[in-house]
Amino acid sequence: MSVNKSIFNLRPLGFAWETNDPFLFCVHHQDAYPKGNDQLGPAASLAGRDIGQDFTPRDGWRMYHGEAVPGFPAHPHRGFETVTVVLDGFVDHSDSHGAAGRYGNGDVQWMTAGRGLQHAEMFPLLDQDGPNRMELFQIWLNLPGSKKFVSPHYKMLWAEEMAKVHREDSQGKNIQITLIAGELDGVRALAPAPDSWAADPEHGVAIWIIEMEAGATWSLPSAPDTVIRALNFFAGSSLKAAGVNIPAYHGFEVQPEDEIKLEAGAEPVRLLLLQGCPIGEQVVQYGPFVMNSEREIRQAYEDYRRDEFGGWPWTRSDPVHGRSKGRFARYADGTEETKDG
Repeated sequence: MSVNKSIFNLRPLGFAWETNDPFLFCVHHQDAYPKGNDQLGPAASLAGRDIGQDFTPRDGWRMYHGEAVPGFPAHPHRGFETVTVVLDGFVDHSDSHGAAGRYGNGDVQWMTAGRGLQHAEMFPLLDQDGPNRMELFQIWLNLPGSKKFVSPHYKMLWAEEMAKVHREDSQGKNIQITLIAGELDGVRALAPAPDSWAADPEHGVAIWIIEMEAGATWSLPSAPDTVIRALNFFAGSSLKAAGVNIPAYHGFEVQPEDEIKLEAGAEPVRLLLLQGCPIGEQVVQYGPFVMNSEREIRQAYEDYRRDEFGGWPWTRSDPVHGRSKGRFARYADGTEETKDG
């Protein structure tokens, strides 16, 4: 729906959000899990849930494909990237290269599937005495044909190191922009995975979380007209953009060359900005594989059936890393980063 010359394609946000090339889609997970049990799953009955396919937010939370711990047990990918932005809670990563990690509370994992790998993304419920909140975005970012068979890779963008831009409006209201990708006012985000479409600044990829105090006003600066730019209003009750009232939990596109005035209502607001130059290639997606042709999709399934992209080195399909483990990343080459303790 076109609203004015600056704002168009206003639409409600569902579970999986509509996105534009070079993005494939974005999923917003928000679950109010109960306290955890000894297995890092919910200390609550799972009766009545469609275990293995639990996507209905019963009692405010879902198990997804998990049977004992919420999340996504081992599954394959090829031909694109996942950018997992954890606002609240934790994710336990394990993959077919033997890499592992725990990240959350503002951390971002940037994973290039490339020619193929398996990974598990489980949501450990670490608090046994109180609720375990989880909120994250998983953004699927396409790879161009020339990069679809690069070596798999993952990189951590830790919350403590994330680039942030702080602003104050004329009324003293605060605005914070967290830069996951891209640049704002001379501040550049941490480097993405090396083979990403976002690794070349000429592609104009930006992933920002914009947080505005209640009543705050901020103008989103213009961008080159070569990019497609979308804003997703995911938290708050009211927002104006370029003079247009944006309903809660709606997304919209903006003319990139226009400066867009954003005005928060009576509650704080949060928005996710997704921007980039289109790759402009044919996209053929079938389940966890995103390629340029049907032939390449068939090849992906044949390759996976042959060797499972290197197999699965873990003793279970849904590994978690223990309650006492802090935030860490262990990479395929054996190197390890530890952020807590």
